[in-house]
Amino acid sequence: MTRTLDSQMNDTEAMIRVDQAGEYGATRIYAGQLAVMGDRAPGSGQIAAMATQEAEHRTQFDALLVERGVRPTLLQPLWNVAGYTLGAATALIGPEAAMACTAAVEEEIDRHYTQQLESLADDDPQLSDMIDRFRADEREHHATAIAGGAERAPAYALLSGVIRLGCRAAIAVSQRI
Repeated sequence: MTRTLDSQMNDTEAMIRVDQAGEYGATRIYAGQLAVMGDRAPGSGQIAAMATQEAEHRTQFDALLVERGVRPTLLQPLWNVAGYTLGAATALIGPEAAMACTAAVEEEIDRHYTQQLESLADDDPQLSDMIDRFRADEREHHATAIAGGAERAPAYALLSGVIRLGCRAAIAVSQRI
């Protein structure tokens, strides 16, 4: 079945909206982690480097929102607080829990970006290229988090599962609201 032009535009707008919200949330998670851990904690240099990449992703999605006239999610104030709180809370548990948070978030973002790329096919080369490049970075962040001890975090499976579920919920609502 062929999608209509309006349907494709609405799908693309939802993708841009949710991706910008996700990158915004990621910057807030890292801000919360760094606020608690400072620059002396194990892994803080890796977290700062990943935070810089996420900020670059957000800047590019911010520009794409403006360029294409897409409204951001109305939930941005919630993602500001929720992201920062999640980052700070996991950092308070310890560096391995902070890495577990990163691993869980990046696993969901990889899955999400992969679905978007399959959906886009050749419909929007600019957006496809951005998502593909950012997905590669997110996969690198996941590998960094695993190597940084994510799986040694207290109650890793539970922590990861709860964070992943939260990510899926945030993705679902940010596409629409």
